[in-house]
Order: sequence, then structure tokens, then C-alpha cells
Amino acid sequence: MNEQTRIEIEAATFRKLIQHLQNRTDVQNIDLMNLAGFCRNCLSKWYYAAANEHGQDIDYEQTRELIYGMPYAEWKSLYQTGTSKEPNKAFTKSKTD
Repeated sequence: MNEQTRIEIEAATFRKLIQHLQNRTDVQNIDLMNLAGFCRNCLSKWYYAAANEHGQDIDYEQTRELIYGMPYAEWKSLYQTGTSKEPNKAFTKSKTD
């Protein structure tokens, strides 16, 4: 596989992941963190860092909007639920293991 094809496949895969996360608003970031070790905010930070490395003038809130599909504050008010103690305890434990 040539480099350009690999990049195009990776980009398409990334777009599909973002679309999937935008559609699965029932999945909370804490759940993603506990299961996979990353969440939507992590993707936003990685996107922001990569954009800056490539000289793109974009701020963190813009990258969040790209990942969430809407402004973060709007997503948070519409979809973020309070977490129970169990997911938070699991996250804390995973950070210390």
C-alpha cells in the first residue's frame, strides 16, 4: 500500500470513529476513559496538537466542536449525565494501577 492510500484510509477510519461517537451520545466520556483509556476530549486535544504541529490556527474549543459535532457546552447540556461513584472510582483506580 502506498503512503497516500494509507493516509486516506486512516482519515476515513478517523472520520467514521468521530461519526460513531457523535451518534452514540449515550456513551459518556467517563465510560470511554474506563474502557479505552481515552475519550472525546482526548481526541480533541490530539487533534488540536496535530493541527498546531501543522501550522494551523485553530483553538481547542474549535477542535472540540469538530469532535463533538456541536459546541461542547451544548453537547454537555444535552447529553452529559451525572456519573455514579462506580465509574469515577474505576477511573481513579485505573490511574493509580
